[in-house]
Amino acid sequence: MNNLSEPHILYQDDVLMILHKPAGLLVHPSWVAPARTPNLVGWLKQQFPADTFHTLHRLDRATSGVIAFVRNDKQAAQTMHQQFIDRRVHKTYLCVVRGWTDPEGSIDYPLTQEKDHFAEPFASDSKPPQEAVTHYRTLGHIELPIPVGRYPVARYSLVEVKPETGRKHQIRRHMKHLLHPLVGDTKHGEGRHNRLFREHFDLHRLLLMATELRFEHPYELKQVKVSAPPDDEVMALFARLGWPDIEQLRENPDLRC
Repeated sequence: MNNLSEPHILYQDDVLMILHKPAGLLVHPSWVAPARTPNLVGWLKQQFPADTFHTLHRLDRATSGVIAFVRNDKQAAQTMHQQFIDRRVHKTYLCVVRGWTDPEGSIDYPLTQEKDHFAEPFASDSKPPQEAVTHYRTLGHIELPIPVGRYPVARYSLVEVKPETGRKHQIRRHMKHLLHPLVGDTKHGEGRHNRLFREHFDLHRLLLMATELRFEHPYELKQVKVSAPPDDEVMALFARLGWPDIEQLRENPDLRC
């Protein structure tokens, strides 16, 4: 995978395939990326050449974590797509942001279409903003004795995020709207803080990780819940920041901040 971590399978049956996608890996081939750039769909075709995979949702190239596909079954794909439309698929993310966030909150802030003028040169700029809702809670705070700009210290928060809608870059844009941009976000983030994590922690990625998907199986009518912790690089960083046990932080409010 050209120095990228390998994807790995979290859950599979005759209908579903749920993977952990590494940060930096495209989900699909892209004409704006160089030819033969590794991508998740290409990896699936190599591993399961007899199968056809239907994409249910996407993760940005820079985002790691849980992503689901339907294998071979168009009816199951349609059923799953309807669950996404009806907001019956529940997604959970972890992110690290600049500053100290409130204990919890909801962001109800419509987002305009974020157009890629290179990839979508003929897309309309006139679409009205779309409803976008994100819920979050803070799992941890950290203050680092490292000056940033006019401030003598740098403050960051570990945040669990549950988007209710699925707009492009929704979490990144909503957290920026709160003045808490994500660490490692080169488009919506803050360069000085991204540089701090590169120089002091050797971290060269976006700190946004999809950690859980929950939905109803398209045929078996059971709840499917698939979760995965962040990868070893991120967990090592969390340990250095004083957040070694994510599950304890989720379950015990007294440990969070």
